[in-house]
Amino acid sequence: MSRSIEGVSNWMHLFRWIVKLIRDDYGVDEKILTRTAVLETDCGLTIEQVEEVLDIVADSFSIRFPQGTLDEVLKLEELCLLAAWLKGMFKRPEFISEGFEAKCRSLNASATA
Repeated sequence: MSRSIEGVSNWMHLFRWIVKLIRDDYGVDEKILTRTAVLETDCGLTIEQVEEVLDIVADSFSIRFPQGTLDEVLKLEELCLLAAWLKGMFKRPEFISEGFEAKCRSLNASATA
């Protein structure tokens, strides 16, 4: 399920990579895939499809999303920022809870300040 991440070196590239993934694999119009788009309601993805997206991102970037990720991540931008932080490309997202942060850090050595 892993995809090439060549050229993805910062959170903006990662955002674009995720947009292309959702556009190409799930047929979602790119105009809908904005930073504030809610993955299920705005993008029209089922919970299973959102979980597939998480799996593809995790496999491709060699990161691990903890159980309960979809309780913390609702929007496309949140998914991107969380993945970028777990990969060590971005600071800790402000929207995540302390308990979730601890779970993320225990699974991902690359999650930085």
